[in-house]
Amino acid sequence: MGLYKRGGVWWMRLTVGGRAVRRTTGTKDRRLAEKIEGKVKTEIVEGRWFDVLEERTRTVGEMIDRYIETHIGDRPHRSRYEAQGRALKRYLGILTLAEVTPKVLVEYKARRRKEGTTYTREGKTGEVTAHRDVGPGTINRELTLLSAAFNMAVKEWEWCRENPVARVSKEKEPPGRDRYLTAEEDKELFKACPDWLREIISFAVNTGMRQGEILSLRWPSVDLFRRVLVAEKSKNGEKRTVPLNEAVLTLFKEKARVRSLKTDLVFHSEAHTPIDLGNLRRAFGKAIKKAKVGDFHFHDLRHTFATRLVQAGVDMYKVQRLLGHKTPTMTQRYAHHSTESLRDGVEVLDRVRLLLDTAQNPAQTVPVKISVSS
Repeated sequence: MGLYKRGGVWWMRLTVGGRAVRRTTGTKDRRLAEKIEGKVKTEIVEGRWFDVLEERTRTVGEMIDRYIETHIGDRPHRSRYEAQGRALKRYLGILTLAEVTPKVLVEYKARRRKEGTTYTREGKTGEVTAHRDVGPGTINRELTLLSAAFNMAVKEWEWCRENPVARVSKEKEPPGRDRYLTAEEDKELFKACPDWLREIISFAVNTGMRQGEILSLRWPSVDLFRRVLVAEKSKNGEKRTVPLNEAVLTLFKEKARVRSLKTDLVFHSEAHTPIDLGNLRRAFGKAIKKAKVGDFHFHDLRHTFATRLVQAGVDMYKVQRLLGHKTPTMTQRYAHHSTESLRDGVEVLDRVRLLLDTAQNPAQTVPVKISVSS
């Protein structure tokens, strides 16, 4: 037995039934930690200490708050995680970790589907209240957050011994959006945009970067000599390096010539402040309407980037890396676009067959050159 410090908090190293157990005292005060350790030692000797004490006292709300604070921090879209956390806490927040079972989680999914979401939006006559059903994607994202929090509680905090979410099936989601700009739509949209918006759209189509990454991009992250930029605020909180093509290099060189000294943002407002998300959405909506491009969102510019790469024959692993996907699962949605780009692969067989035929009939030998595109 003994005390040791981890992350500024005192932990206990215990031996119970011949098994090593580590538990936090929950305090940074050495004297208080010693008192807690003494109490636990007494309970162990008297047979009153249980290994599951933490999961019978810690609540789901407490676990979610700690996870968001320590593992989400100031990552992009923190407000989205907080909204998911609020939904979870509304139904499960007061339950202890030991009380969360697969049955409870199945009931949670059913209640969320039935509940829906009430929100306020801007209408023609002012603000109006609307209702939106909670879809399977929303429920899955909430369960993903809960599962991640449980994993931390098991592996690092030692609040409980298992993750009950792992034993619950996810909701079946409809196929993701597969909307991208056609050549004609691309031409009309660019004609309908003001200069500042045209620059952003061109950049998005040529890099595949997300809206948040684009609006937060700063000049120190751009290296024109190496023809790369570093996306500091990616969706998963990790930096990623993005190579630049000629279109983006030309755009950057033009912007660099008139770069303002009042801000180091690459894309900014006339007042040299970050571009307001609401203003961007309104301007983009007007341009889409003017260009008569139906059912198109800003994020579809990212789909356009990926689709064009796949249709041009770029392999899926490269597309995955360029999009910043951590796993190939998300990238596979674009696989069906690669049919024509893969055609030259099977056409090689025609040339192989011709070579075999000429080998069997030397009198009709014809020089055959076999080449395989990489």
